[in-house]
Amino acid sequence: MKLNFTKMHGLGNDFLVINATAHPIELTSEQIRWLANRRFGVGCDQVLLVEASTMPDVDFNYRIFNADGGEVEQCGNGTRCFARFVHENKLSDKAELVVQTRSGIVRLYRESEDQVRVNMGVPQFVPQEIPFLAEQEHPYYSLQVADENLIIGVVSMGNPHAVQRVARLDKAPVALLGPLIESHPRFPERVNAGFMQILDRQHIRLRVYERGTGETLACGTGACAAVVIGRRWGDLDSSVDVELAGGHLTITWERPGDPVWMTGPAVRVFEGQITL
Repeated sequence: MKLNFTKMHGLGNDFLVINATAHPIELTSEQIRWLANRRFGVGCDQVLLVEASTMPDVDFNYRIFNADGGEVEQCGNGTRCFARFVHENKLSDKAELVVQTRSGIVRLYRESEDQVRVNMGVPQFVPQEIPFLAEQEHPYYSLQVADENLIIGVVSMGNPHAVQRVARLDKAPVALLGPLIESHPRFPERVNAGFMQILDRQHIRLRVYERGTGETLACGTGACAAVVIGRRWGDLDSSVDVELAGGHLTITWERPGDPVWMTGPAVRVFEGQITL
């Protein structure tokens, strides 16, 4: 089978975006791992499928597969690339796109040629909804990892996140602690591990070890989760510049019950065709 794709990235978090609106495409986990392989395939952090909607008042269905072949609920940087892909391929001319993901509805707004604003939905803190094993909800949790007792905040942005504050981001043991947190038994569906350095109330630096992928240059839902947790802890204002290795995102969140807004770039790299 010959597969057409577009290589895109959001702050270096890179994707293969595939148009499956006319003809449904089913990829096996093995095929996704091969496509994502940077030596033997094309190379990407996630494979994204743009599908026709089967629901009224919804424009498209959005499916996300991590580099390990597993399907996941949400990807913020991929969402922005999804919006640019849809507009550039003339699949829709709407200013607002309503998109169905495994975690629910998201709304996308293309603000300029490469800037997209996304309503990322309302963050969820109830442990069972994340999911996270805890008797009751708290802003802080203690997590025993190896020989360390970490203080974390936990939230779902459509996918699970554990965020901790670090003094110096460049010294954070992401490679060591990231996979241990990701697979910690208190997270039944694994978790994305965020390491946040707060510069001031409107600026943070962030690294994220992503579930099923490893550390990436940027994580959109991770940026949302970090700001939400920083707000819950009383350390951040409502609008925050998040500096990631791949660039900057603007995240805005007012209060519990409100949606999180993310604004940032989406870049098309090249078009290609590959034989599976």
